[in-house]
Amino acid sequence: MIKYSVLYPNIKGGTFDHDYYRDVHLPLIKRRMGEYCHSYAIDKMPEGAPAETPFIAACHIYCHSMEDFEKGMKDNAADFVADVANFTNIEPVKMIFDVVV
Repeated sequence: MIKYSVLYPNIKGGTFDHDYYRDVHLPLIKRRMGEYCHSYAIDKMPEGAPAETPFIAACHIYCHSMEDFEKGMKDNAADFVADVANFTNIEPVKMIFDVVV
């Protein structure tokens, strides 16, 4: 299994609409990737977290293999990227991991 993580840094002047992210953006990704997206998780910085917390939000998309991830993204990545402007002005950090446990 692989995990594609997208992390949003906590930057001065950064905006992030968590409701849109949860209710629209990630369901769009799941729907469009279909069977190639096993599941996803969303992380949100909790209220009262220290101001210097490095990230305010993240998502993790789980796929059974790198091949599944690539198939799911192939015709959809441009639409996913275009939707980002609807919920944030923050440039994300993206990483792919093999899930070990």
